[in-house]
Amino acid sequence: MSVRVFFAGGGTGGHLYPGLAIARAMVRLDPSVQPHFIGARRGIERDVLPGAGFPFTLLDLHPLYRQQPWNNWKTVVGAVSAWRAIGALAREQRPAAVIGTGGYAAGVALAWGRANGVPTMLHEPDSHPGLTTRAFAKGARALYLGFPEAASRLAAGPRTAIHPFGCPIEPPPSPRPSRAAARTLWGLPDDAFVVLAFGGSQGARALNEAVSAWVARGLPPNVAVIWATGKQQAAAYLDRESGMVRVRPYLSPIADAYAAADIAVTRAGAMSIAELCAWGIPTVLVPLPTAAQDHQTHNARATAAVGAAVHLPQAELSADRIDELVRALQHDSTRLEGMRAAAAARAHPGAAEAIARNILETVLPSSPRY
Repeated sequence: MSVRVFFAGGGTGGHLYPGLAIARAMVRLDPSVQPHFIGARRGIERDVLPGAGFPFTLLDLHPLYRQQPWNNWKTVVGAVSAWRAIGALAREQRPAAVIGTGGYAAGVALAWGRANGVPTMLHEPDSHPGLTTRAFAKGARALYLGFPEAASRLAAGPRTAIHPFGCPIEPPPSPRPSRAAARTLWGLPDDAFVVLAFGGSQGARALNEAVSAWVARGLPPNVAVIWATGKQQAAAYLDRESGMVRVRPYLSPIADAYAAADIAVTRAGAMSIAELCAWGIPTVLVPLPTAAQDHQTHNARATAAVGAAVHLPQAELSADRIDELVRALQHDSTRLEGMRAAAAARAHPGAAEAIARNILETVLPSSPRY
């Protein structure tokens, strides 16, 4: 007998990819589980879900238009039509649970589940919970947190279990690529101090400009850079490639870059931080200042507070500041080792399986497998 589970979330990769990781882990644990993804026609899920291997339904969902409130009629009309569509899906086969992974695409499905007596669970990747998580936390059966700090910002219900299992990521392979092998693959000296710089799949213009200026002025002795610019910005920076600088539009797979790196300079998205901690990489985090509710700044502060990162606000970002931080870390092995240990202590490489197992224990408590 199959068990259907609705996954609702998207808009951005940080809300979609955790759901996919959890769904895959659930199917590995119990092949009778049939995940069905619910998302928005206008989100990243439109491009990702067709190749993800799961059935999905894309609906006319819209966010709240805070800056253009006159457009919120689209949100209301879309929510009504989505409610009906979710009800029709449920009549085909009632879901055992609705898993919300954040973003505006999750709200209607979670509300439908709540109204129809279907258990709801939420995954919140960031240290500052988003609007959807805050709205549905109290009635959720379980909350799965990427950052334990998020618990203090949520009003959970008396029957809500809170699990700081971390963000579901692709864990480092076992065995991991050796540093020497990774550096050979990149054509970099084995004894170089390697800086990995990236701003996500779309890149980060402020970060790219600062790294470009730093590279142009001349790197410190024996420092090498692996730099992912983002696909849309690559043309402006590909000419920065040199003997100690590798420039790529995008790193996929990224494992060999992680294996080669001594430190990273990156944005402060929850998934990036989770991956860097899983690899034990000290990081200079430059939060995107326009992120919703400034959640990347909260992520950076939380990671810096445990000693795994340096928080560098974008207002302070420059070639000089990057140079200063890289030189300081390059020549302070004690601090660097402490940051590596702090990152590793913060890591949850098995988060996807831990969350999947807990969902199955909750939804199928009588199964001998859990």
